Amino acid sequence: MLVCLFLAGCGDRNYYLGHAHMKRGLYDRAISDFNKALEINPRYADAYSNRGYVYNAKGLFNLAISDFNKALEINPRYAAAYNNRGYAYNAKGLLDLAISDFNKALEINPRYATAYNNRGYAYNAKGLFDLAISDFNKALEINPRYADAYNNRGHAYYNKQEYDKAWEDVHKTQALDSQVHPDYLNDLREASGREKGGSQTAPDDP
Repeated sequence: MLVCLFLAGCGDRNYYLGHAHMKRGLYDRAISDFNKALEINPRYADAYSNRGYVYNAKGLFNLAISDFNKALEINPRYAAAYNNRGYAYNAKGLLDLAISDFNKALEINPRYATAYNNRGYAYNAKGLFDLAISDFNKALEINPRYADAYNNRGHAYYNKQEYDKAWEDVHKTQALDSQVHPDYLNDLREASGREKGGSQTAPDDP
């Protein structure tokens, strides 16, 4: 029993080291730590999910999906794993699979602002702009300081040619010290003919 407890503790230690390295953007070190945690405890759902998160950050979406699959085999009600697997599907252009995963995340946690934002992103990519805006609105009801949701809602308004609303969301995004992509600003200026200037504020670290 003492040996088992010791090993479990080692797995947790490696997991928390990996989590710390992940937060600092030291992704290769984080993966190494999560690998060690999983060698000790192959049923460690959080380690699979967080390693998948790191793979997403590195653009290794197939590896990420594999890890989220494993996390969900262990814990089928792991909302973050559904959301993050949906992110990977979004990145691969598999929008219907992404939306399905965001739906599952929201069934488990109806207050999951990130899942609303990500599903809205997928709806926007499919040209379902009203559904996208509805999801961004829900994300912002939950978290009124969610800069990405303002930015993404602005893109949806831009796609609907509702340029005044798009500009409002640009300004809300910038007011939260979050960056708006210069190419999008230029496109919005050209399409709306309303603003020739505009400033950007450097974003904080996430």
